[in-house]
Amino acid sequence: MKNSVSDQSFYIESEEEDEEKELGRNGQGEEDNNESDSDNSLADDNRQQSKTGLYNTSWPQSYRQSIDLYSSVPSPNLTFLGTPTLSRLGSSFLSSSLTRRYTPESLPSVVKPLLQKPEEEQLPPQRRSSRSLLAPITSRRSSVIRKDEKPSQVSHELPMSRQSSFGQAVLNGLNVLCGVGILSTPYAAKEGGWLGLIILLVFAVLSFYTGMLLRYCLDSEPGLETYPDIGQAAFGTTGRFVISIILYVELYACCVEYIILESDNLSSLFPNAHISLGGFEMDSHHLFALMTTLAVLPTVWLRDLSVLSYISAFFLPAGGVVASVLVVLSLFWVGLVDNVGIHSKGTVLNLGSLPVAIGLYGYCYSGHAVFPNIYTSMAQPSRFPTVLLACFSICTLMYAGVAYMGYTMFGESTESQFTLNLPQDLVVSKIAVWTTVVNPFTKYALTMSPVAMSLEELIPSNHMKSHMYAICIRTALVFSTLLVGLAIPFFGLVMSLIGSLLTMLVTLILPCACFLSIVRGKATRFQGVVCIIIIAVGIVSSAFGTHSALSKIIENLSS
Repeated sequence: MKNSVSDQSFYIESEEEDEEKELGRNGQGEEDNNESDSDNSLADDNRQQSKTGLYNTSWPQSYRQSIDLYSSVPSPNLTFLGTPTLSRLGSSFLSSSLTRRYTPESLPSVVKPLLQKPEEEQLPPQRRSSRSLLAPITSRRSSVIRKDEKPSQVSHELPMSRQSSFGQAVLNGLNVLCGVGILSTPYAAKEGGWLGLIILLVFAVLSFYTGMLLRYCLDSEPGLETYPDIGQAAFGTTGRFVISIILYVELYACCVEYIILESDNLSSLFPNAHISLGGFEMDSHHLFALMTTLAVLPTVWLRDLSVLSYISAFFLPAGGVVASVLVVLSLFWVGLVDNVGIHSKGTVLNLGSLPVAIGLYGYCYSGHAVFPNIYTSMAQPSRFPTVLLACFSICTLMYAGVAYMGYTMFGESTESQFTLNLPQDLVVSKIAVWTTVVNPFTKYALTMSPVAMSLEELIPSNHMKSHMYAICIRTALVFSTLLVGLAIPFFGLVMSLIGSLLTMLVTLILPCACFLSIVRGKATRFQGVVCIIIIAVGIVSSAFGTHSALSKIIENLSS
């Protein structure tokens, strides 16, 4: 494969000759005009590449790569990459569908440093801008873009033909949205009442609209690929830093939820488990929280993210989508086939705890951090609105269905996770609980890795090759989630706090603020009014939800 670059050059030249022959049939004058257009296109592309470099060199540089693997559904197909570097990793079928495309970052191997070398950072980017993808272009323009991209510096990058298809994009979106939030929708229905489900539908509509705003932001300027890029385009370097920190804190909080989730569900399976060493006693909740931490720690140490993707694919071939569907089907089976529960009429509206429900419903749509990555990975970006519509429609139906079924079955005794209400003697219940237990084991490392990689970027360059620094950082992060999870072991309230404090920012407030800042006077009056309304809704929901969740957490801790 040493001659891969020359092979690409030969392909490009041959393609150029074929197109020039075809254009020659229409006359020499037209050919000259097209060549002139090609030169202009090349100049435009060069300007776009220099612009892209401004976003790729700012912290966090690892965001795109780590979020791609965190959010994607691993492909079960065994396909060879045709490149020696990745073939040696043995991960041609391990890497995700989102990484099978040109990206500014390449997959790190075990022997490569986490950050690119300074000289590598100056190399031109591999992806066309969102604008060039969406704008109507001639075939000649397409040829010029390919000529500019093919002879790129990374010989082991993947061909453009392997970009995400429509189906892969939908699965990736569902994989992000259909998370552990679905376990708490019956609890949200209990906290807010039946009318609280209207909030779920409102958040679905608003989240869909803000997802489209992120697309418009990406198209507004060449080189924008991720959420932090949008923040930088809107508010400069400060905006990039603030948005990145919010996104990383949200991921870290999700890892805390995984620890609490494992502790609760394993304790329900083995309630009598405990350890007594001398005068030291550890009940089942503390024991399983510690065991979960020790179990996931080695997976977080892995620096090759494709291996983490493989771990997830090994247990759940289609990612969290399969786990969510399986748990939902188990709930409906227990209620409709085994005739458990289905007797509660529920409360119409519960104003006292409605803010908690607002945070829980908001958490269900915390996928905006990944939407830009999904959009820029699509082979047909024009179908992104359809992808969003499909993802939000499917997820909203699942959320509403689970909320209705769970609250109807268990009434006012509904737990923060409906798996804790399922009868332990049923086989279907065991399937649901064990699926819930296994899923976080495969997701924890993928969720924590973006946070760890961003911190490792801050390591001084003279220590970057030392794996000990990375291991210390990752170990400290993992054990800190254990301490936080043990300190506030309230799954539903912590989720409500995350949904109110962080998700409202990422999903509702920041997309509108970035959009208004980027387009400025170009936004229509309708867009401006809608954005202001969404920002107001987000601020009010965040304020009431955060205050209510914190108040209940403090109340439970003091009781």
